[in-house]
Amino acid sequence: MSRSYVVTGGGRGVGRSLVERLLGEADSVVAIELDPAALAWADSHPAGRRVIAVVGDAADEDVAEQAADLAQAAGPLAGWVNNAAVFRDSSIHSASTREVLDLIALHPEPAVAGCATAAATSSGRPTRPIGCSRRISSSIRAAAVGSCWPRNAS
Repeated sequence: MSRSYVVTGGGRGVGRSLVERLLGEADSVVAIELDPAALAWADSHPAGRRVIAVVGDAADEDVAEQAADLAQAAGPLAGWVNNAAVFRDSSIHSASTREVLDLIALHPEPAVAGCATAAATSSGRPTRPIGCSRRISSSIRAAAVGSCWPRNAS
């Protein structure tokens, strides 16, 4: 039986590579991406309907639920990859404290939304949220992702 996955930030770079890797021979992957142009490749992908594009903010619970529903329709949800990240250079020397804190807050929001949605979608089956967050501290990542990662899953 084929499985499904969700990859946030799945339109380009590391996210797209993860989509390609998870597709395998029969699995389906929902790619969430904020920028619609970053998902243009999905329509002509050789995997056809197994690549499912969702345009939206991965931190938005409605977008996460839409992605989960589409994944579940394609096959049992086997994993959720929290790859989405927003990068803007800033410095505590040139930006206000609020601006720096707002930039930091952007990173765990999609991971928390994804973990919560994956946990709610799993219906008792183990679903493995996978954290791939870049440029955020390990303590934030542990709080956002580690708390919902199944400790005994293989």
